[in-house]
Amino acid sequence: MSVLPKKAANLTVRADLLEEARARKINLSQTLEIALAAELKRQREAEWLEQNKAAIDAYNRHIERDGLWSDGLRLF
Repeated sequence: MSVLPKKAANLTVRADLLEEARARKINLSQTLEIALAAELKRQREAEWLEQNKAAIDAYNRHIERDGLWSDGLRLF
């Protein structure tokens, strides 16, 4: 597994949050990376759903109208 390069960034954080995070020995860089990765994933998923909304809606209409291809094959 390769380690991706890191880059320094200047950020501003509410003083009370920073003080408590430091008191609790929270790794700020790691916490930001995890939160940022989660937010980026959420936004990419939302964009994908929006970009594919027409196709998803069309597929759902097709299934409602004609059912699944496997409906006659189910044993349960």
